[in-house]
Amino acid sequence: MELSSTLLYLLTALVSVAVLFLRRNLNYWKNRGVPHDAPHMLYGNMQEYRTKRSLSDILKDYCIKYRGTAPFAGIFMGPRPVAVLLDIPTIKNVMIKDFANFTDRGMYYNEKEDPLTGHLFFMDGQKWRSMRNKVSPAFTSGKMKFMYPTVLSVISDFMAVLHENVQKGAQVEIRDLLGRLGTEIIGRVAFGIECNSLKNNEDEFTRLGRKSIEVQRHNHLIMAFIDSFPKLARALGMRILPEDVHQFFTKTIKDTVEYREKHKIERNDFLNILIELKNNKEDKSGLGGLTFEELAAQVFVFFLGGFETSSSTVTFALYEMAQNQEIQERLRQEVTETLKKCNSPEGFTYESLSEMPYLNQVLCESLRKYPVVPFITRRALRDYVIPGHPKFKLEAGTMTFIPVLGIHNDPELYPNPDKFDPERFSPDMVKNRESVEWLGFGDGPRNCIGLRFGKLQSRLSLATIVSRYRFTLSPKTKTPLRFNPESPTMSTLDPIYLNFEEI
Repeated sequence: MELSSTLLYLLTALVSVAVLFLRRNLNYWKNRGVPHDAPHMLYGNMQEYRTKRSLSDILKDYCIKYRGTAPFAGIFMGPRPVAVLLDIPTIKNVMIKDFANFTDRGMYYNEKEDPLTGHLFFMDGQKWRSMRNKVSPAFTSGKMKFMYPTVLSVISDFMAVLHENVQKGAQVEIRDLLGRLGTEIIGRVAFGIECNSLKNNEDEFTRLGRKSIEVQRHNHLIMAFIDSFPKLARALGMRILPEDVHQFFTKTIKDTVEYREKHKIERNDFLNILIELKNNKEDKSGLGGLTFEELAAQVFVFFLGGFETSSSTVTFALYEMAQNQEIQERLRQEVTETLKKCNSPEGFTYESLSEMPYLNQVLCESLRKYPVVPFITRRALRDYVIPGHPKFKLEAGTMTFIPVLGIHNDPELYPNPDKFDPERFSPDMVKNRESVEWLGFGDGPRNCIGLRFGKLQSRLSLATIVSRYRFTLSPKTKTPLRFNPESPTMSTLDPIYLNFEEI
């Protein structure tokens, strides 16, 4: 009886301490005079996150609700206080001017237990800076030009598959087909292998690549714990990548690296640069002698970024133009005139892709309305008083959200934001806009390292399709589009079908 009473007292004391901790923590923003919604004791402001709503939608609504009230608003991921940046000057300071204090993303990864998450996108600190400097040579304009024939060849194969579908009279599920195109391009450029994605609907690269983005390893409760207590989750060795994703990509990369090393194969591609880093034991930067796990993580994130960003951007551009024939015809006219000037049997030249301004406007507007990465994170390394707002301070260690979807839907920046209007990105409009008002590829020193490659893929894919086909929206496509609340990207729940007519 005495032991039972003691245990009861201890349990009561522990629960009381936990409740007091939660209550104190959930008053964090209130005590600092920062606007915020009242949080739930366990879920914070994330009651519907991953079940009914995506994080980007939650942040977008926060943006709309609190814009103009303060430089940032407070939000809670479970009991964890996070800042949502609201005004353009503050966002510009964090991403560019005062970047030295916001180099880290502060996102969860676990290099030891979940090695494929230890990649450039998640990586923090000096290791991120060194790795960025090391892999940057893989993404120069010279390297892009060298890779161009490979991309052109895959696009040719893609058009043959699209033609087969059109000849059958089938309505084409364009998101899936473009996803497989992206997989094939990245497979050849990053891995140096043919994935056979275009003709194989059951291709593992595409299926597991998409799964790694859209499907969580754990249920909502465990993922909420990881989001709320990342340091504890890392100490407990918690992983976030699904096991089949981890096994497949680790084995594929391992087999490819071993084959190249055994047969002394050298190629001017992304993987070759990493293999050289892996075998350079004398590199004074501290990154020489990369472990296999470190190498694999960088290949993995390049694969994900390459196939998802470009395929989604082109998919949404086609979806919008299918409903707006005027935009479609204007782009087709520009593309056709450029193609005639190329006078090349292979179609578009590398240089011609930069000579189509309206093509760029269409893709920028697609990324404005449907940003593939709809929010960006930064973490304050030291206490940071917001310039011009002395009463508002981000304390060291505070995670901040930059709500890309919210910025892109701000009617003061983009009137009638639901309308698809490429004129928003005419040279005169862009010239009068702050760079951080459009974050299709991020901004500042930590912008998307693969933006050149992403633009190359997107421009060539869209220009080639528009030059050969007119397209309309199929009645099978459910509108308005619905987005997956579990996915951190703008990923639709339903297929997008288009009707194609050969020109």
